[in-house]
Amino acid sequence: MQLSDLKNLDVAIVGAGYGGAAAAKALSLLGASVNVYEQANQIREAGAGIGLRPSTMNRFREWGIFDAIAKVSSPSDRFEILTPIGDPIMEEPWPASGEQTKTHLIHRGDFIDALLSVLPEGMVHLGHKLETVRDKGDSSVLTFANGETVEADLVVGADGIKSVVRRQLFSDKDPVFSGEHAYRAVISTDDAYGMVVDDNLRMYIGRGTKIYLLPLRHRGQVSFDITALCPDSTWAPQVTKDDLLETVEGFDERLVNITRHLDMDTVNVRAVYDIDPIDTWHSDSVVLMGDAAHSMLHHQGQGANSAVEDAGALADALRQSDSVKEGLALFQAIRKPVTDKLQEVSRQGWSEGEIDEVFPGQKPASTTSEK
Repeated sequence: MQLSDLKNLDVAIVGAGYGGAAAAKALSLLGASVNVYEQANQIREAGAGIGLRPSTMNRFREWGIFDAIAKVSSPSDRFEILTPIGDPIMEEPWPASGEQTKTHLIHRGDFIDALLSVLPEGMVHLGHKLETVRDKGDSSVLTFANGETVEADLVVGADGIKSVVRRQLFSDKDPVFSGEHAYRAVISTDDAYGMVVDDNLRMYIGRGTKIYLLPLRHRGQVSFDITALCPDSTWAPQVTKDDLLETVEGFDERLVNITRHLDMDTVNVRAVYDIDPIDTWHSDSVVLMGDAAHSMLHHQGQGANSAVEDAGALADALRQSDSVKEGLALFQAIRKPVTDKLQEVSRQGWSEGEIDEVFPGQKPASTTSEK
């Protein structure tokens, strides 16, 4: 689109999570007028760690915000997959981009805070719960529970796995339960029984259970994540310390001790869901991105990275196209094949055979783990 057209473009983004905040930054750099509408009155992220891949960090470098992210994260060289008692299955260097950009490990709360901090004051509007979206063709109208109505040339649905934008305009299919629970906490490295010795992610896999140790050494902590098979599909299930201890039975005693000494009031407990791929992400004036378009299981650690990649690709597509309509079609053509594959791979989980499928050519060491 011409620079003058982009500067006249009025964009309303629904959701101020990773994808919405990243899209706000990318689209505002094009010169568009951007407003972000978030249903929460306060933005808070559950305490857990994630890895930001080099392609994601390079987007931040492109947008001039690399330093803001880097100063609250730690660069990491590799990840390891191990048996429950710590025998190696495989070790893989993180994909890198030259010598300058590595995967960075970051606390979710620090990540969203850093993203929001680089947006202009007044761009994000809290307390705006979306009730309806009406697609008028060349523009769309949003109506919020507080009574406010907004019309925009482009509406970006970045409102997560339970997306109102998706359900009203593109797909009314419900999220899909994975048969797993995730139990997440952030603890001091002093309470990790000597298991945090560097900045590399380690995953221990056993029968139906995976334990992730993701160091956050820049803040003296480690993200501790147990993902376990469980038939209870309640979004926020109730679990006890004994339930957690049962899931880690047979693992390295240090991992059991970490679990035993968790403060349950600090543990984020959730059932794990994704969505089936949907055929269409956009109309002429509305587009989905991030979890609203392609929510995926966390086994590959690609949810936040995909949302940021979406934001960059959307801005690129609009800049390269003659109209919003053409830009949204180009965006979907570029990103949907990638995220369809990531959704598929993420559903595979991490059994021994699946490790070999996800990492062809690797020969895992012998292990007793099963999905």
